[in-house]
Amino acid sequence: MTSTQRVRWTIADLELFPEDGKRYEIIDGGLIVTRAPHWRHQEVSGNIYAALQAWSRRTGLGRSAIAPGIIFSTTDSVIPDVVWVSNQRLETDLDESGHLTAAPELVVEVLSKSKQDRRRDLELKLKLYSTQGVREYWICDYQKAEVKVYRRDQAMLNLVTTLLVQDTLTSPLLPEFSCPVAQFFE
Repeated sequence: MTSTQRVRWTIADLELFPEDGKRYEIIDGGLIVTRAPHWRHQEVSGNIYAALQAWSRRTGLGRSAIAPGIIFSTTDSVIPDVVWVSNQRLETDLDESGHLTAAPELVVEVLSKSKQDRRRDLELKLKLYSTQGVREYWICDYQKAEVKVYRRDQAMLNLVTTLLVQDTLTSPLLPEFSCPVAQFFE
């Protein structure tokens, strides 16, 4: 192998890693290993999940999950913080191992403190989710107490708004969903 070639990881390689509490993700064949998130990160993820799950139970339109595995391809496999998936997609896009094999309608990532982790969510994952067909992407920053909302416009996810704690989050994707942004950061 020459120095210009890089190792391309696949989902088959993930079977070789230990169950050690770390997250192993692959984006475009590149391996990303992260430790368990900060306590505050987990609280925010849980609050978002709770809001989405309460709405889902009320409407019966779908379900939310915390840190589900999504296998887009053999070289793209990620673990977002929270997702919401319609019942129709769950019926067709959940494999026997319990992983999604296609884009959920909504993906939520909560930013971590490190520059490398932030860059991954703001650039690499934004690009991946955009190319894979995610309809809406929320990036939550608990340090700034803000939510950036990206929505699909034709083939791309584009930033449509940045919400602060005094704002309320609604979505055309989730009929009648309404949640004060402050609730995410309680």
